[in-house]
Order: sequence, then C-alpha cells, then structure tokens
Amino acid sequence: MSDPTTLDVHAHFLPPVYREALAKAGLKTVDGGMPVPDWSPERALAIMDEVGIAGAVLSVSSPHVSFLPADEAAALCRAVNDYAADLCGRYPDRFGAYAILPLPDVAASLAELARALDDLSLDGVALPTHADGAYLGDAKFAPVLEALDARSATVFIHPTAPACFEAFGLALPAPMIEFPFDTTRTVASLIFSGALERFARIRFILPHAGGTLPFLATRMAAIGAIPALGARARPPAETMQTLARLHYDTALAAAPHQIAALRAIAPVSQIVYGTDFPFAPEPALRAAEAQFQAIPFTPDEREQVRMGNARRLFAPFAARCCGGRHA
Repeated sequence: MSDPTTLDVHAHFLPPVYREALAKAGLKTVDGGMPVPDWSPERALAIMDEVGIAGAVLSVSSPHVSFLPADEAAALCRAVNDYAADLCGRYPDRFGAYAILPLPDVAASLAELARALDDLSLDGVALPTHADGAYLGDAKFAPVLEALDARSATVFIHPTAPACFEAFGLALPAPMIEFPFDTTRTVASLIFSGALERFARIRFILPHAGGTLPFLATRMAAIGAIPALGARARPPAETMQTLARLHYDTALAAAPHQIAALRAIAPVSQIVYGTDFPFAPEPALRAAEAQFQAIPFTPDEREQVRMGNARRLFAPFAARCCGGRHA
C-alpha cells in the first residue's frame, strides 16, 4: 500500500460520449491493435484506493479526436470537457481533469481552451504529440502555446501513432515503440523551434519518463548544435538545461533503471507519479507500485514524486484531494 497522498498525473478516462464516437467510427482497437479498455469512476476509484492514490488527473488518450472531421472533433472535445467538469464536480477530492482540444484546428482550439480553463475550471490541457503530422513546435500552433503560456498552464503531452506508422510494416502496436519515440519527436520540435524558450511559463509534463529522451538527450544536444541547423541550432548545455526543467511522469516507466536514466537528465523535483490506467490495467498498477517501492529514493524524494512536485502543478486539486498534508 502506497502513501495515501499520492497524486496520479497520468490517468485516463473514456466518457460514454467518447466511447460512442470510437464505436461509430468502427474503432474497436486503436493505435495498431490496442483494445479500447473499459472505464468507470467506480473501477478507477477501486484501484486508486487499493494502491493508495488519493487523486488522479484524467485525460483522453490516443487517438484523441484525430479520427473525426474538424467539426465533429470540436463537438466531441466540448462534450468530453463537459463530462470532465461534471465528473470533477461529483468527485472533487478524487478526480481532476485535463481539457482536450480539437487540434489541428487552431481557432476552435483557442475557443475551447478558454472555455475549458476559464469557464469549466479544468486543471490543465492534454495535447497529443502531433496533430495531422504537425508536431507541437510547428509555427501553426504558436497561438495555442501563447494562450497556454499566458495562463501559465499545466500541459500534459500524450503520444499518439505517428503519421507514418502504417508505412513501418512492423505489425506491432504503436504504444510498444512509437509512443516513446513520438514523445521525443515533439520535444525536439518544441526545443529546436524555440517554442520552449518563447513560452517558458507553460509547465509541460512528459509521459513515460520522457520516452526515449533519457537515452537520446546528449545525442540530441550535440547534433542540435551543428551549424547545418542554422537559426534553430542550440548550444548543447542549453538543450540539456531545457530538458532538466520539463516534468516527467513514471507511468509504465517506474523500474529503477528507468528512473536512474531519467535522473541523469532531470532532478527529482521534476518527476511526478503516473499510472496510465486503464490502458495499464489493475495488475500493471500493482506491479508499478512494487517497482516504485524499489527505487532508491530518500523519504523526502519519494514524497516529492508522490505528491510534492504535483502539488506545484495542480495546487487547487492537490488541496482538495490531500488537504494540508505534506504541504
């Protein structure tokens, strides 16, 4: 049993309206064969109570709304965000939620961002690693990042299958290999477009310990400095400093060797707890909690990862689900 003040920053939900949209589109599986899991508030609360999670910040996972035409995607985002606000109202001390936006439609995304954060008071925004093949550092998304920066928003990035996924011919589900690489792709896009420098007030959370970033960071930094990149080139030390100020969750990446690699590029102050439920089902959560217990954190570091670091990112929700404990 974990500390009951653990806050899970990477948990998913499948509102009925979202499941209906997937079914209407004929999607019984997603991202190259992954089954669409069952989800209910009751099922989520049961495993949260079992492993000691006080609160979870929920988001819609891949494929987000990319399977719909623009007008239907915008309507689905509104419906999902309305459900999220209602759910958080019914369980204010257990569930927070990220808003979902109808990217790549920038105008519709700006309107929904304002509604979701200002009117519905959701806890942050979840963005896919790319939308229609354009990664988050793409100039077309600058107005969205500017609006998020103005609010000092917490932004959770979640991978999705790359646009070229079908061409690979591996016949393996995208989450196995491509999700970690797509997280790395969008971070490279954000760094070498200068977006992370221009919009420095956004608090980004990267899933799965940053995907392949812990392994590729020094390579990215070195090649990212070569003159061939022109104005996009960055000194290696600057790239490494940028990576060190992002946040990284432990979802499906809580093995001690994975956390050791992550700590080589980011301090403990930037690591937050995540589960990936229900795409990671109950046995996976129990196994992840056992792995987490084996990580050689000090007691203070363990508390930071379980709650303290997330408290900075989700102060109102953390106050509701954990009160003044470990403040």
